[in-house]
Amino acid sequence: MDDTPTTSNTLPATAERWLVDNHPAFEEIASKHGPCTLSSRAEGLDDFQSLARSIIYQQLAGKAAATIFGRFTEALNGEVTPEAVSHADHDLLRSAGLSNAKALSVKDLAAKVVAGELDFGIFETAGEDEIVDHLIRVRGIGRWTAQMYLMFTLNRLDVWPSGDLGVQKGYSALYGLDGAIGQRELEVAGEKFRPYRSIAAWYLWRVAEDHASKVKASSI
Repeated sequence: MDDTPTTSNTLPATAERWLVDNHPAFEEIASKHGPCTLSSRAEGLDDFQSLARSIIYQQLAGKAAATIFGRFTEALNGEVTPEAVSHADHDLLRSAGLSNAKALSVKDLAAKVVAGELDFGIFETAGEDEIVDHLIRVRGIGRWTAQMYLMFTLNRLDVWPSGDLGVQKGYSALYGLDGAIGQRELEVAGEKFRPYRSIAAWYLWRVAEDHASKVKASSI
């Protein structure tokens, strides 16, 4: 499949149908959670805001990360732009709840956009590897953050975040494996989900969430 993206917030229905038809293990989870949604643009975030949020969300639970991102936005008076972040005082960002490393990361992201070193315009037609290589030049952005951007902002359908713990746990739970599968093994296993690995990953996150809820309920 061509690596050129679909920029629509509506994923093709054929993608989910293909996944279920070719991998019946997904049928129950797809039926339970409904259509896959991959878009931060639908939440009103532009490219810069989406990447800044991804940096802030790193290694944090969703609720805590959302709270900090909200405070970050408030600290900038709602103006989450490269210019505003670039000029923001480091201590202001720290007071919003960002760690020292994350404050430095969003500042570096902003500086590179302002300087023209990071051009979001070229990403619409660029391949996945080119985009990842471009983004990881920013302090604090690794492959996982770049992949989240590819999936949720550029709506790429064939991204496979094999290093994501949730995807690992979801795959193991769905296929009844003992313990979470490792990144290398999952990288190989994901080949069977081409050309819709992003959709498979999205549903595996749902599997992991459901499995964690069941485990928690059974321990009460």
